[in-house]
Amino acid sequence: MAQFQYRAVDAEGKVVEGTIEAAEVAAVVARLHDRGLIPMRIGAPAAGKARGLRMTLPALPRLTRRPPARSLLTLTQSLAVLLAGGLPLDRSLATLQELADHPELRRIVGEVLHAVKGGKSLAEALAQHKFFPPLYVNMVRAGEIGGFLDAALQRLAEYLERGQALRDDVRAALTYPALLTVAMGGSMLILLVYVLPKFSALFADLGRSLPWSAALVLAVSDAIRGYWWAGLLVLGGGVAAFRYSVRTPRGRYAWDQWKLRLVGVGTVLRKMEVASLARTLGTLLKSGVPMMQALGIVKEIAGNQVIARAVGEVEVGAREGAGVAEPLARTGVFPQLAVQMIAVGEETGRLDEMLLRIAEHYDRDVRVAIAQFTRLLEPVMIVVMGVGVGFVVMSMLSAIFSVNDLPM
Repeated sequence: MAQFQYRAVDAEGKVVEGTIEAAEVAAVVARLHDRGLIPMRIGAPAAGKARGLRMTLPALPRLTRRPPARSLLTLTQSLAVLLAGGLPLDRSLATLQELADHPELRRIVGEVLHAVKGGKSLAEALAQHKFFPPLYVNMVRAGEIGGFLDAALQRLAEYLERGQALRDDVRAALTYPALLTVAMGGSMLILLVYVLPKFSALFADLGRSLPWSAALVLAVSDAIRGYWWAGLLVLGGGVAAFRYSVRTPRGRYAWDQWKLRLVGVGTVLRKMEVASLARTLGTLLKSGVPMMQALGIVKEIAGNQVIARAVGEVEVGAREGAGVAEPLARTGVFPQLAVQMIAVGEETGRLDEMLLRIAEHYDRDVRVAIAQFTRLLEPVMIVVMGVGVGFVVMSMLSAIFSVNDLPM
């Protein structure tokens, strides 16, 4: 038997916390239901607290007012649980406002609650805040109209959770290569800025020509130390010019098109976009959102403008009665497997389920591709770092050995 901490809500929306001794989480949920409580969070107590000790890290200052990215997922999961447990919408929102641990999120939920109490629907209240994307608002609206708001929120929670899981996997896979890149850059910078100047002064006093490799390394060191400000200006100007370019429709489209054509990386990015599009469209259709409205939402929230333009063409074709698969195939943007699966979904009348299967399929492909890429990238980066540092060291050693050739 283990001790489980729980946070639950009673029939009046009051938050209740405590511990229950049980064999598993399912038993804790059953006991809470027997008490008339709706479980919000269940977890085993930390080891330090069980021994009467509690260690906490100091809180870091918040750099932004925006709630964390996971807040929308947590909010959706909690609201779905409360509504499914029979708690009225206003009490559910009041409970979520009390539980919110971010000031901005607490303010947003409070304003939504105020709007709902004022007679607005939940979708209308959510639409007043950019925190809730169009996909979210439209699925909530469909749930309210169809009388299955709790089910719509549950589908939203699943959608957000799968998208967040994929982003977490990608971020975790790229963490080690990013650390290697920082270590490599830091090592080279230390050598060029702090170590090599000592050798430069020594060789200058000797007044002898150096091997080409040593002269090259010392010239780079002198350039970095003497003209670092120019490098920063060029870098800043380049970043500013790039950001200005991608803000224009033509520049953004060209950038997105180049990313999809990039060897190796472009295939993974295309699969990620297809998975996101299929999951979004499938979730919307499954929640009762009409096809044309769902396509419009997908086009609006697409992260890649090439994909967005292709969805726009599909929207035109669907409006003309051509369905989804045929105009999708004409765009040439989407993989043939996805197009064929969508065609099968249209023929069988199960397009929403087929789209969700497509999303799961390409999610797995993306995870495998990223894992293979990082397994290959890590040794390559280690070799590159070793070659770079080794070249600098060997250049200095060759210069030092050349000193032996000086006449005595």
